[in-house]
Amino acid sequence: MFPIEEATIKFAADIRETLEYEEYWRCLNAIKQEPKLYEKVNEYRVKNFHLQTMEPTDILLEKMESLQHEYEEITENPLVDDFLRAELSFCRLMQDINKCITMELEFE
Repeated sequence: MFPIEEATIKFAADIRETLEYEEYWRCLNAIKQEPKLYEKVNEYRVKNFHLQTMEPTDILLEKMESLQHEYEEITENPLVDDFLRAELSFCRLMQDINKCITMELEFE
């Protein structure tokens, strides 16, 4: 194994020990205990992702509000809210890590 691979494996292990990662997995496992709810949450996540990656348009805000309304009952569930917050926190951690690596490598 190359040194960079060893360092990457160690780095991934360090990430798995963060509070953000642990909380994400705790919440994910909790929500998976309710398969129908988990399925609905995944539908919401996919639709939300597509909206967030769309080009900004005049109707984007309207579509986002419609999505929120459509899944309001699901997203107000404390189990779902905890999971979505944990997922967002972990995603932000990963974004910060990627920014740091990119800056250290002077990669544009």
